[in-house]
Amino acid sequence: MELLFGVLGGLGLFLYGMNLMGMGLQKVAGDKLKKLIGVLTNNRILGVLVGAFVTVLVQSSSATTVMVVGFVNAGLMNLTQAIGVIMGANIGTTITAQLIAFKLTDIAPLVIAIGVGIWLFTSKRKNKDIAEILIGFGILFLGMAMMSSQLKPLGGSQVFKDLMVSLNNPILGILVGFAITVIVQSSSASTGLLLAVTASGLVTLDIAFPILFGQNIGTCVTALLSSIGASKTAKRAAMMHLLFNIFGTAFFMFLIYVTPMKEFVVSLSPGNVQRQIANSHTIFNIVNVLVQLPFAGLIVIAAKKLVPGEDEEVVGLKYLDSRIIETPSIAVGMASREVLRMGKIVKQNLELSKIAFYNNDEKLTMKVFKEEKRINQLERDITEYLAELMNAPLTDEQHSTITTLFNTINDLERVGDHADNIAELAQYKIDNKVRLSDSALSELKVMFENVEESFELSLSAYKTADTNIARRVIEYEGMIDKMEKDYRANHIDRLNKLACNPSSGIVFLDTISNLERIADHSSNIALSIMDAIEGGQIK
Repeated sequence: MELLFGVLGGLGLFLYGMNLMGMGLQKVAGDKLKKLIGVLTNNRILGVLVGAFVTVLVQSSSATTVMVVGFVNAGLMNLTQAIGVIMGANIGTTITAQLIAFKLTDIAPLVIAIGVGIWLFTSKRKNKDIAEILIGFGILFLGMAMMSSQLKPLGGSQVFKDLMVSLNNPILGILVGFAITVIVQSSSASTGLLLAVTASGLVTLDIAFPILFGQNIGTCVTALLSSIGASKTAKRAAMMHLLFNIFGTAFFMFLIYVTPMKEFVVSLSPGNVQRQIANSHTIFNIVNVLVQLPFAGLIVIAAKKLVPGEDEEVVGLKYLDSRIIETPSIAVGMASREVLRMGKIVKQNLELSKIAFYNNDEKLTMKVFKEEKRINQLERDITEYLAELMNAPLTDEQHSTITTLFNTINDLERVGDHADNIAELAQYKIDNKVRLSDSALSELKVMFENVEESFELSLSAYKTADTNIARRVIEYEGMIDKMEKDYRANHIDRLNKLACNPSSGIVFLDTISNLERIADHSSNIALSIMDAIEGGQIK
């Protein structure tokens, strides 16, 4: 029992250290991770490099693949792009095993001490992020040392010797590697556990090979589970990961037992089984990528055959996916995209409400009411996502950006409410056969045009982070405020001269009031953007 607790405790430290180091690396990388989405093209080689780089940062190929499933589900990445990133993730995950095999356990306490020292004696966020990397790195090796010391006495156990001999069976070894990885949900952790067992002196390369293969297949389970409930395209991305690793295992089994591959691996680090295992892990994944990359298109086709059907049109959230929260810097960028998408839907609904108002179109008023419900649901869903994202490890800038997003979606939802109000006034016009005078219609036309321009500029300022555009929105707001007062006075004058009836007066005054409020919310969005730029949250 003491042995079990010791191994579990060491594994817990290993996983915690790996996660802490990964979070620190992500924070230090900052916007670089977010910009990776912009460089993804159909160039598979670039995709491999991106996948490897991201996996080194997040310290988990499973996390990278789950993110890929999220991106595909959000429509930000197609399957051709995804296959390259998935292949690269398998290469990136070998870095952890290589670090472990260097046996840096002796310096782990010193690294932790340096990290804690930086954390305690600095107030700069960047330095604290670097401290997290060092502390996580040290804890990872302490966990490895703890597992190794607990497992080393097993070398004298006959039961353990018999168990190791049984694992010389390739099929059984693959199943054991698969099971361990599924349980700990990390191929890096299961590889670390395998390296720790080598302290017993009973693990040979023949035993380690099939276990490594099983671990590579086992890491696919996380992405497969993650794809449950996602789009069919996202399910295909998870299936591609599984196919890639199964094909790779079959190919490498052939290389091991038919070619001198094993002798080559041994020659790289003779007498050091840990280094041999780490090198095998790296060679296995690099060779798999080199061999399968030219046939990536066939893997995409196979995934489509295994997961048939077409996706339905996106009605709710498009860019937000809970899988992406694992990488907060990217999740914040995706949240910004979703808010902009919400703004475009609100803009379209405002346009529909104007047309319905002018043309007395009852079908369009019904469409506006329907879209308003969609806008309200988007506001609720984005708010819930942002609240969940706030619990992730964020930088101060990311926290501030999310606060700006909260304010923006609130203003967008209110603009949607006012568009809905205008559609209700259009319906009132239709039901009561209200007619507005030519001068009233002319004034409304001018005000509608200015308000729509103001709102469109606020979205443009949000998208481009341009302070000049934001200032124009604020100028529009002052002009529209004056316009509303002048038009209100003009209409009262028309009422006094009996140039229009009271029912038309209600419609006119309520409409210009709603338009004025839309300009106010447009100005709020612009002011939030200017504050964010001046505060360094948007660059």
